[in-house]
Amino acid sequence: PGMIAGDSVFAVAIDETAKHRPSRITTRAERSGNGFRLSGSKSFVVYGGSADMIVVAARTSGADDDDDGITLFAVPKDASGMSHDAVRLVDSSMATHTKFDNVELDGDAVIGEVDGGREVLNAMLLAGRVGAAAEGVGVASGAMDMTVDYLKQRKQFGRLIGEFQALQHRASHLYSEVEIARAVTIKAQQLLDAGAKSADLMTSVAKAKVAKTARLAVQEGVQMHGGIGMTDEYDIGLYMKRDRALAEFLGDAYFHANRVAELSGY
Repeated sequence: PGMIAGDSVFAVAIDETAKHRPSRITTRAERSGNGFRLSGSKSFVVYGGSADMIVVAARTSGADDDDDGITLFAVPKDASGMSHDAVRLVDSSMATHTKFDNVELDGDAVIGEVDGGREVLNAMLLAGRVGAAAEGVGVASGAMDMTVDYLKQRKQFGRLIGEFQALQHRASHLYSEVEIARAVTIKAQQLLDAGAKSADLMTSVAKAKVAKTARLAVQEGVQMHGGIGMTDEYDIGLYMKRDRALAEFLGDAYFHANRVAELSGY
């Protein structure tokens, strides 16, 4: 109820290494009385230190790379045995490396079914990836708009730099890439809303495309701003920093390009 009302903040603890790899879960939850004992660690839990509850993916059966045997647990922020090592990301947002040292949880902490958490986890990842792609489109669009405005204002050699054909070509190319990224993200959202089987594939297409496009947008933005684009005082750098953090969130372009290949039968 608190999450639905917007009164509570939930964090999600999935990854255990520097890169997104949800297929491998080594954090363990063993039966203990009427509940479970949670042991292991999670990396880069976004806002893990300030969340009211952390949703943890843990293995309750099987080997580390098995698809089955995953259970989701709702761990309260004051759980005994849970510790956080806070880190500030490149965009100044906060995350934690979180350790679980024999954290005792009762049966009510289980989300869904024991050993049946993979389906819920995958649905959560799909929604998160589409959301991240949508934000990435916003980052790319914002960086592009700021850059185009600058091209219309900055003068060099007695002319607006936006009048130089080389920069016009680069701005036109960037615009087309942003619109393609926007279109594929909207398509992924539509398929996800419709419950289509192809939503999984299109979500990875969107995440991969947006990651490449947003990187292009911020890099072109900084370069076409010239020296001022390298200063902390000018906002184009904020878009670049957010892009770097967002590109890694729930899988980078390489992770999702590989998923697209696998889901396409390669």
